Amino acid sequence: MRLLLVEDDRNLNRQIAAALADAGYAVDRAYDGDEGQFLGETEPYDAVVLDLGLPGIDGVSMLTNWRRDGRKMPVLILTARDRWSDKVQGFDAGADDYLAKPFHMEELLARIRALLRRAAGHASSELVSGTVRLDTRSGRVTVDGAPVKLTSHEYRLLSYLMHHAGRIVSRSELTEHLYDQDFDRDSNTIEVFVGRLRKKLGVELIQTVRGLGYLIEGGDRKTGG
Repeated sequence: MRLLLVEDDRNLNRQIAAALADAGYAVDRAYDGDEGQFLGETEPYDAVVLDLGLPGIDGVSMLTNWRRDGRKMPVLILTARDRWSDKVQGFDAGADDYLAKPFHMEELLARIRALLRRAAGHASSELVSGTVRLDTRSGRVTVDGAPVKLTSHEYRLLSYLMHHAGRIVSRSELTEHLYDQDFDRDSNTIEVFVGRLRKKLGVELIQTVRGLGYLIEGGDRKTGG
């Protein structure tokens, strides 16, 4: 999953980005509204963490512009403004969630997980496809209950495919959603990671749809949180 973080406090930006990366996300960072709006308009993000008080274009205007242009990625507003009127303004502009500073990093991560699974139509933080289970809270992957150790890129790939189970995902889409903007992207590496995943999982999970991409059949959509 690929996220955009727009936060002008460089120390906080660094801390959040590190926590998101440790949780298995690819993260692009912006420090002002102009750069953030440009990235949000030109790159395909799975979710955005957006501060309201930014140099240049403010967060509400940026979000309003994205929604007006049809950008539908989930957006979590992160701000020191905690008045109810600010929250209403943010939600009316198209925000999906709101977190006031100061905050606990675990809560931020939990809210991001919730946004991502809701956007993909999942009710639970545990994704299940056949005998394969992926717990988005812990980053733990098991097959028939046995843990499987994956690299960060392998985990991102499996997580993206399982979030979008039942849909064919092209290699170009995977490339766009698994790597940050500074990564030397090569869609051919996706094939390598798929091969590694198949070997480590040891089950027939990821199908190749010739000429189109990869598919995980629709998984079990569990209820709960």
